[in-house]
Amino acid sequence: MKKRSELAARAARMLAVVAAAAVLAACAAPPAAPRWQGEAPSSLLWVGNSFFYFNNSMHGHLGGLLNAAGVRGTRQTSVTISGAGLDWHDVASHFKPGTGMLRYSFTPTNDVAFNSFERAYDMVLMMDCSQCPIHPKLQQAFHDTAKAHAAAVRQGGAEPALFLSWAYQDQPQMTEQLAAEYVKAGRANNMRVVPAGPAFAASIAKRPDVNLYAPDKRHPSLAGTYLGAAVVMASLFKKSPVGNTYTAGLPADVAQHLQAVAWETVQSFKP
Repeated sequence: MKKRSELAARAARMLAVVAAAAVLAACAAPPAAPRWQGEAPSSLLWVGNSFFYFNNSMHGHLGGLLNAAGVRGTRQTSVTISGAGLDWHDVASHFKPGTGMLRYSFTPTNDVAFNSFERAYDMVLMMDCSQCPIHPKLQQAFHDTAKAHAAAVRQGGAEPALFLSWAYQDQPQMTEQLAAEYVKAGRANNMRVVPAGPAFAASIAKRPDVNLYAPDKRHPSLAGTYLGAAVVMASLFKKSPVGNTYTAGLPADVAQHLQAVAWETVQSFKP
C-alpha cells in the first residue's frame, strides 16, 4: 500500500514538472509578428462587392487622388464578388504564404514579376452587402463575420477597417440604420469605420442636383464612387482631398463639392 502511494506521489510530481516545462516553453516561444501600426497604409486590400467595383473600381479613383496629392506607390488590390455579403469572403486565405494571392504582378512592359512582401497588406477595408448589417435575417451574421475577419486580418499582420456604405436613393432612413450597426461592429472589434454613407447623406442635403446613384438607385454613379474614394482618403490616409487636381472627369464644381463633403464628414464623424 505504501509503495503504491509513493508511486502515485512520484507520478504527480512528474506531471507537475511536465506542466511547468510546457508553461516555460510557451513563454519562450517567439511572439507573433507585430501587426502594422502605421498612420497611413502603404498597401490596402478592398474586400466587398459591386459597390466597390462600379465605375472602374473605387480603389482606382483613390489611387488617382493619392497620386495627385503626392502619395505614390500605394499598393492596392480589390477583391469583390457581385452581390456578396462579407461572409462570402475567406479573408484569411489572402494572408496565406505561397498561395496565388500577390504571388506575381505585371510590370509596365508586360513582364511578370514574382513578389516577396514583408506582409501581404497593411490594411484591409471591408464592406458587407448593402442590406446585410440591418436585415433581421443577416444582421447577426454581419457582426459575427466582422469579428472573425478582424481577428484573421490581425493574425496576418494587418489592420482591419470597415467601410460604412450608403442608403438606397429611395430609402434614406438606411443611413442612420447602417451607421448604427457599423459603428457598433467597429467599437466591438476596435476597427476604424470609413463614413461613406454619412457623406452621401451630407452631399445630398447640400447639393441634391449632384446625383450619386446609378439608375438602380443602389449602386454609385461616378460621382458616388468619387465621393467614396475621397472619404477613404480622408479617413484612412488622413489627407484632405480638398483642392485635389484629380477629378475623375467630373465637372470642377462637382469634384470640389464632393471633396469638401468628404473632408467635413470625416472630421465630424465620431464612431
